[in-house]
Amino acid sequence: MTPQATGASGIRRFVPVIVGVALVILMAVLPLLNIAIPGILPTPTYMPGTLALLSLCMVFAALALSYNLLLGSSGMLSFGHALYFGAGAYGLGIALEHFGVPLWPGIFVALIGGMVIALVTGAVSMRVSGIPFAMVTLAFAQAGSVLVRRNSQVTGGEEGLSVNTAQVPDFLIGVVNTRNLYWFTLVVLVVVYLVTLWVDTSRLGHLARATRENEQRVRVLGLSPYRVKLLVFVIAAVLASLAGVAYMLLQSGTVPRSVSADLTITVLVMVVLGGVGFRWGAIVGGVLYTLLDQRLTVLAGSDAIAGLPDVLRVPLSEPLFLFGVLFILVVMFLPGGIAGTIDAAVRRRRGEKVRGSFQELDDVGELADTPAEVRA
Repeated sequence: MTPQATGASGIRRFVPVIVGVALVILMAVLPLLNIAIPGILPTPTYMPGTLALLSLCMVFAALALSYNLLLGSSGMLSFGHALYFGAGAYGLGIALEHFGVPLWPGIFVALIGGMVIALVTGAVSMRVSGIPFAMVTLAFAQAGSVLVRRNSQVTGGEEGLSVNTAQVPDFLIGVVNTRNLYWFTLVVLVVVYLVTLWVDTSRLGHLARATRENEQRVRVLGLSPYRVKLLVFVIAAVLASLAGVAYMLLQSGTVPRSVSADLTITVLVMVVLGGVGFRWGAIVGGVLYTLLDQRLTVLAGSDAIAGLPDVLRVPLSEPLFLFGVLFILVVMFLPGGIAGTIDAAVRRRRGEKVRGSFQELDDVGELADTPAEVRA
């Protein structure tokens, strides 16, 4: 390789870092700017309504990132990931309401609670793989949903649980402080991204991908796929709990749907839409889905749709129908999701090998060349 090519390759490695830092800075100053995007944002960017919408986008982007760590890195299809999102939300609410602890210790308690639940449920779920694993996680999610709905004295039952504002600092309460909540959710998203980046680039991430590709071969090398997958499972669950904490503060409460399998399927759609195995794809999928969820509901109830003939008005007035059509189009024409399609186009232009839905790394080869640390 020539020195010029080596220099270009070195500069190219820092492009994602520079772009990422620039995006975070832009997002951080967005509440101070007057930017209007008609049809996408309801008001200019400094208004509480838009800041609340963007904050919700970042919460679900963080949740999608945590799920991508589970599915994209380890190949674990879980239908119970929302259980840990709800554990974070309800854990914080219960800590504030029933134990009277201040906000920050309450967040710590919620994360520890999410970790313990993930450790117990993950240890059981990991005894099987494939479809049985998905069914076991679904059963845990359903059990969690029933517990939340039946214990109204603790969780508020069907009505949900509100934040006890007496334990929350004033700068995070009320519409006038939406800007502070926006920055809080931005910090949560950045933390979740950095943790997933660390896991993906660490030895743990290489082991997880090697286990996903060929679990038997990893076992033959003297490593423990069970411990690797359980550790990734718990980390993803704690990150989901952190997103649940942000959701609880942003919405000033939570409802039983936050622990249901329905929410997990929604997050799965976000990850598939963005591109399985791509961190930035999960963020794009989470943001895009949340924006569409909000804006398509407005479009479905608009006068423009109401004035159409019945054959068009009836289906177009249902946001779920619009979502279904969009998802079918993405699966048919963008099988790798948004990020996968863009990545494939860039790699073809460079003459590089195109990746599949999951990242194809030479993990097993790397493992064979390095000393084993995690053993059965």
